[in-house]
Amino acid sequence: MAQLVGGLATSHIPAIGGAIHKGLQQDAYWKPFFDGFPPIRKWLGRVKPDVVVIFYNDHGLNFFLDKMPTFAVGAAERYDNADEGWGIPTLPPFKGEVDLSWHIINAVTEQDFDLVTCQEMLIDHACTLPLKLFWPDGECPVSIVPICVNTVQFPLPSARRVYALGRAVGEAIQSWDSDKKVAVMASGGLSHQLDGERAGHINKDFDLKFIDSLLTNPEWATQFSIHDLVEKTGTQGVELLMWLGMRGALTSNSASVRKVHSNYHIPISNTATGLLALESAGPS
Repeated sequence: MAQLVGGLATSHIPAIGGAIHKGLQQDAYWKPFFDGFPPIRKWLGRVKPDVVVIFYNDHGLNFFLDKMPTFAVGAAERYDNADEGWGIPTLPPFKGEVDLSWHIINAVTEQDFDLVTCQEMLIDHACTLPLKLFWPDGECPVSIVPICVNTVQFPLPSARRVYALGRAVGEAIQSWDSDKKVAVMASGGLSHQLDGERAGHINKDFDLKFIDSLLTNPEWATQFSIHDLVEKTGTQGVELLMWLGMRGALTSNSASVRKVHSNYHIPISNTATGLLALESAGPS
């Protein structure tokens, strides 16, 4: 069976792609953010995942307001990146892990989740930037299974539902008939609001409590409704749902986790940026 090695989470602001392209990683504005990644890259070099399952939210590149699935799973042999208008260079296609995609789709559907399956799928900066941040040199060494969660247009799935989806995905990964190593990634957040009267809203206290809860009490955030989370973290801060999906995956099979590394920095482009890596530590 496949081995679930751990989980990763990071913010995915388009401006990060511009900073990478311009070589600004050691610039005073960017350095506190980029300095969080080397310890996690070192860990990834040790555990060497073959596949990454990515919880992310699309920003209008693949889905738009006229067609917005709650949950969509990629089942493509390759995932193309395209110009989103941010001035970020497009990246070469990413290889899909088709067999795992269909295994997840079948297993999760059997647990009464209604999924949209995508045998063709464009991926935006929410997928490409985390992969570039964790594997900055050369071609990306992992294949991927993207899982898109709607955080754009109401009604949104509850925190409780996304956590349960993550758990179902984790169980599917661990029942996959393969000797490959799999990591689960969350892309998004943390607290931020880009529009309206609360533009620039950041809630540091909540963010830090949330990050800590993923290690000590992973279901903590599921007590809050979507409207509660918008109030606490901002309209775009609900991207923390991706972190709950990732953490839910690691709870499958009663696995315990240990923290590899975390980082928190504000602000980058009016956003509270978070970073976390958790290693599966076996049965608790």
